[in-house]
Amino acid sequence: MKRYVIFLMLAIILGSCASSSKLMRQGNYDAAIEKSIRKLQKNPANEDEIVVLERSYLIANEQNEERIRFLKLENNPRNLPEIMQLYNRMKNRQTRVRTILPLHLPNRVVQFPYVDYDEEIINAKSGAAEYHYSQALRLMERTEKEAYRLAYNNLITVKELAGDYKDVDFLILDARQKGISRVLVGVNNRTHLNLSPEFVTQLLTVDYSSIDNRWVEFHYMNLDESLSYDYFVDINLLSVIVSPDQTSQEDRMVRKRVEDGFEYVLDARGNVLKDSLGNDVRRTKYKDLACTVIETKQLKTVSIEGNIEIFSESPRRLLKREPLAATTKFEHFSARAVGDLEALDEETRKIVALKPIPFPSEAEMVYRTAETMRVAIASAVRNNRRLIN
Repeated sequence: MKRYVIFLMLAIILGSCASSSKLMRQGNYDAAIEKSIRKLQKNPANEDEIVVLERSYLIANEQNEERIRFLKLENNPRNLPEIMQLYNRMKNRQTRVRTILPLHLPNRVVQFPYVDYDEEIINAKSGAAEYHYSQALRLMERTEKEAYRLAYNNLITVKELAGDYKDVDFLILDARQKGISRVLVGVNNRTHLNLSPEFVTQLLTVDYSSIDNRWVEFHYMNLDESLSYDYFVDINLLSVIVSPDQTSQEDRMVRKRVEDGFEYVLDARGNVLKDSLGNDVRRTKYKDLACTVIETKQLKTVSIEGNIEIFSESPRRLLKREPLAATTKFEHFSARAVGDLEALDEETRKIVALKPIPFPSEAEMVYRTAETMRVAIASAVRNNRRLIN
C-alpha cells in the first residue's frame, strides 16, 4: 500500500506538466489515469478524457494481471511480496476510478466491473509475511552482524504485513541486539600528571549523535561487563607541557598637544595688535602633555599531545592511529601610567584601569584544554567513522 502511494505520487509529479493522452502514449498509465480523473471531476462530459481513462485503466490492469500470472507460474515464495503489491495497486486504482463512474460517451456507458481483490491480497500478504519470516530465520543462523541486520529488515517487513506474527517481536529485538556494533571509547593517561576524573569526563562527553547510526553505538566512561565490544577507540595522552608564568613589560611614551587658553598678539612695539574693527587680536595657546604607559603582559600556555587508536576486536587489529593535539593559553594585559593622564586616548585608559591578576595553576590550565581536546577527538572519530561498521 505504501509503495503504491509513493508510486502514484511520483506518477503525478512526473505527469503534472504532460497531458493525459501524452502520458498514455508514453506508457505512464497510472499518471494518465490520475490526470484524467482530476479533469473529469471538473467536467464529467469530457469525451477525450473518458477515452484516455478507459484505455489507460484497461492496459494498466492487463499488464498487472499478466505479471501476476507469470509470478504465480514461477511458484517462488520470493515473488509473494511483489504479487501483493500488484494486487494492492489494482485495488487502489479501482477505488480511485469508481469515484467518477459511470461515464457517458455518445453511444455507450463506460463502466468497469468491480473485482474483489481482498482475498488475493490477504493470501499474498500472508505468504509474503511467511517468506520474510523464513528469510530472517535463515539469515540469523549465520550469526554474522550483517546477516542480523538483513534479518532485522525482513522482520520489520513481517511486522508491517502481519502485526504480531509468531514471535516476530522477540526476533526483532534479538536481531537488533546482535546486529549492533558497539564501540568503547576510553582515555589512557601516559603523561607525568595525575589527571582528574573531571578532566577525563570532559574529554569523553563528545556528542556522538552525529556519529551514531542504527547499527553502531558508542559507549564511554564505564565498561559494561555484560556487553561485548566490537571496536575500541583509545585516546592516548602522551605529554602535557605547561609553560612557566611569563610576565613581560613594555614602556611607551604617549604625547598629546591640547589647548591652554589664549594670548594677545603684540605688534612690533609690544602693543596689543588691533584688527580692522579695533578689537584685540588673540590666538589660542597650546601645551604638550606627556605620560609614560608601562604595559604588562601575562602569558601561560599548555599543550597536550597524544594520539587516537582505533582497534577492531574480531580479529584484534589496529585499524588506524593518528595524532591528537590541543593547546590553550592564558593571556592578560594590564598597565599603569606615570605622568599626565589627560594625554591618554580612550583605549589606553581602559588598559590602565586593568590590574595584574593571579596566574592559573597548572591543574586549571590543563582543565581549560579539555574542551579543545574534546573537539579534536570528535573530529578524529568522525573522520574515521568509515572504519567502524
